[in-house]
Amino acid sequence: EAVKWYRLAAEQGNAEAQKDLADCYKSLGYCYYFGEGIMEDKREAVKWYRLAAEQGDAEAQRNLGDCYYFGTGIMEDKQKAVKWFRLAAEQGNAEARWKLGACYSLGEGIMKDRQEAVKWYRLAAEQGNAEAQWRLGACYSLGTGIREDKQEAVKWYRLATRWGNAEAQWRLGDCYYSGTGIREDKQEAVKWYRLA
Repeated sequence: EAVKWYRLAAEQGNAEAQKDLADCYKSLGYCYYFGEGIMEDKREAVKWYRLAAEQGDAEAQRNLGDCYYFGTGIMEDKQKAVKWFRLAAEQGNAEARWKLGACYSLGEGIMKDRQEAVKWYRLAAEQGNAEAQWRLGACYSLGTGIREDKQEAVKWYRLATRWGNAEAQWRLGDCYYSGTGIREDKQEAVKWYRLA
């Protein structure tokens, strides 16, 4: 019933109703995707995510990008995934930013560009996204898309560990084990390996 009234107002150009309608669509997409209070239906989730995404909702755009990327509820299409990740990333969605960075890094759906990957990882990492932080650390560690800097790699791994990110914990353990970018400390390495 709420959707019905929001839609009527939205069709008359009411921007607030359009935003509320996008939120409804996004919520419906979430409910269908995860089967929250309704039978799980990934195709139906895609339909509602798309409606919200087309109205500019960044989270719905990122969700729709995920659906295209993994072929969930829709045929897999990495180029369309990149399109939706980019739209959400440009609005500041941290998860979309690191996912767009990963697409650039792997050359999935777009031409491989490691420097562009670093750009998007950094934007998400600075927002506190742990996935982006460890990936940025890996770029510094290997000199991928950016000048190699082992100490900077350790910094980003350490930041990601604050969120309990297992990949970052493992990588930080490796740094302690080999003394890469930080003083060698086997006991500290074991601590991080155990946490991971």
